[in-house]
Amino acid sequence: MAVRSILIYPDPILKQISAPIEVVDESVVAVIQDLVDTMMASGHSVGVAAPQIGILRRIVVVDVSKSKLGKDNNHGLLEMVNPEIVEKSGNKMMREGCMSVPDYTGNVTRAEHIVVEFADRKGQSRVIEASGFEAVAIQHEMDHLDGLLFLDRVSSLKTDLYRRKTK
Repeated sequence: MAVRSILIYPDPILKQISAPIEVVDESVVAVIQDLVDTMMASGHSVGVAAPQIGILRRIVVVDVSKSKLGKDNNHGLLEMVNPEIVEKSGNKMMREGCMSVPDYTGNVTRAEHIVVEFADRKGQSRVIEASGFEAVAIQHEMDHLDGLLFLDRVSSLKTDLYRRKTK
């Protein structure tokens, strides 16, 4: 459909809670496609959430299959409507970045293994188990639905936040 502009922190929309989707209809599918197009066009993103394009709805897309960290353990392109983590275990600290916070990365601790329920673009209910980098990416994108950025999860802004290197 369309590559959309990414909102940059401190845009106030990024700090708001997204509304659940009642019915997966054509408008929801259009948002999903815009998210996929935007993620793919970035060339480096492994996920994007609807609030990042200014839409306060509970929709995220994640695909870690082209990343060196996720290429061996992934479900391919995940299009998730109303995702909910129903089980989590373990802890994993990883350096995270975000298209909405382009100048920084930070160390964040998240669950290493998760079970997620969601609806797909056809409105079908799905449940998946994810681990490692894919689990981290899903949790990162789901945080956007609750108005959270990785900055909110960095334990120390002094020691765990890093200025991104420019190429």
